[in-house]
Amino acid sequence: MGEFDLIARYFSRPARHAVLGVGDDCALWQPQAGMQLAVSSDMLVEGRHFLSTVSPQRLGHKALAVNLSDLAACGARPLAFTLALSLPHVNETWLQGFSAGLFSLAQANGCELIGGDTTQGPLTICITVFGEIPPGDALLRSGAQVGDDIYVSGNLGDARLALEVFRGNLQLAPDMFEAARLRLEQPEPRVALGMALRGVANACMDISDGLVGDLGHLLKASGVGAVLTTDWVADSAAISPAVHSLPMNKRLDMALAGGDDYELLFTAAPDQAHAVQEAANACGVSVTCIGRISAGQQLQVLDRHGVAISRRFVSFDHFSN
Repeated sequence: MGEFDLIARYFSRPARHAVLGVGDDCALWQPQAGMQLAVSSDMLVEGRHFLSTVSPQRLGHKALAVNLSDLAACGARPLAFTLALSLPHVNETWLQGFSAGLFSLAQANGCELIGGDTTQGPLTICITVFGEIPPGDALLRSGAQVGDDIYVSGNLGDARLALEVFRGNLQLAPDMFEAARLRLEQPEPRVALGMALRGVANACMDISDGLVGDLGHLLKASGVGAVLTTDWVADSAAISPAVHSLPMNKRLDMALAGGDDYELLFTAAPDQAHAVQEAANACGVSVTCIGRISAGQQLQVLDRHGVAISRRFVSFDHFSN
């Protein structure tokens, strides 16, 4: 099967909103009057971002999900995406599964494929997403205010936990492992929650490399510090049964320094607590308050008893891990 036959069979869909979609040198998109475009790209490389054992359906889902998570963090509504795909060889069964997972999530979020490229090489997936947002409504990392509460959506640590089981460093009951593995291989982007937090949250980003490291990026962008509590790691909606089954020191590692969570990390003024909960309830997603923004530029992590934890929680870095 040649390149253009591959594209036609697995990645061509009629344009629904684009002026011109797949099949020409460029796609054409007409932005809605008065809206700003939000654009983000993410690359997934086999052996670096995903294991060879992942099913193609889940990989197709995740490839788009990690990009939609960036739009969610900005509060943007998804519009379209492009796909650049490097394949070692043509495997029609793999392509069928990958495209099915990709398009299933795309359809669920009203996001259409409008172009891209294919080539032969190591398995690598690069997606660029486009979203829209009213001017002035974008959620940014730089908006946190002293006194803000810090929240996370969903639960943290399961993806890292599944990876540690794959590596042979931990063991889990089969049902708990499957639940954690699903979080690693098929994360759900919090697109609806991101849009619901417009005008409610002061700052927002998604958690991809680990809570502590990503919170550090938000604090630096906002020029503030934070006190991060960990009582929620003992028992809260932010901790799954699988993570809860671990000793406390391991729970902390998973929840504070894990990666691939793709949950939202955001701050909001205390008087917005009810609005935050209403937004979460409307989207069917749990949110947990995990700390507060402070003056200065230091991040202090406290244990369950309010005592500062001295050990470091190192998040993922592509060039140092």
